[in-house]
Amino acid sequence: MGARPTANLMRRLAAEGLGSFFLFVCVIGSGIMAEALAGGNVAIALLANTIATGAILYVLITMLGPISGAHFNPAVTLAFWLRKEITAREAALFVLVQVVIGALGAFAAHLMFGLEILQFSTKARAGIGQWTGEGLATFGLVLTILLTVRYREEAVPASVALYITAAYWFTSSTSFANPAITIARSLSDSFAGIAPADVPMFIAAQIAGAIVATALAGWLTSKPTI
Repeated sequence: MGARPTANLMRRLAAEGLGSFFLFVCVIGSGIMAEALAGGNVAIALLANTIATGAILYVLITMLGPISGAHFNPAVTLAFWLRKEITAREAALFVLVQVVIGALGAFAAHLMFGLEILQFSTKARAGIGQWTGEGLATFGLVLTILLTVRYREEAVPASVALYITAAYWFTSSTSFANPAITIARSLSDSFAGIAPADVPMFIAAQIAGAIVATALAGWLTSKPTI
């Protein structure tokens, strides 16, 4: 998402895997820590989870953006594929790495906190409000990325981190905005979890939001025809 990637494909995939791993460790691990320390105060737990997620996003995008573009998110990869800035093969490999290595991040968080490594969430997240929240969250994230990359590329790390920090609070779904992390969260019966049965509709909403945002960004930045 930051500086234009110049590394070969293997290095780009390694960067995507590394970034997805640490992002997912942070989201799930900080949720576990926050829930343990918040004394039942859900607002405090969410705030702690939010701050940790925004902070790690800034670091990871700054560090790995010049190598892979720092997608860490199939919805973002989809947007760049739709814009023909990444090939179908590259996009498929990016998504595979994001999902698989990201899931390992969930397992690592469980291991750190002495929890069962393989588990499934029981936290229900369903309904039109939740799906609308995910669609809007992903729409806003993708639009933020595409327009900031176009007009102020050096601000991408801060813009994405701040957007997600805000979206944790203004969306009903707490802004997953990422199909890969949605899958990983379904493998964690913790504060950040989502029941596996609720994953498909979340991902559908995320994909729809990404597609609409990509189309709008293309229109907003197109050259005048007059």
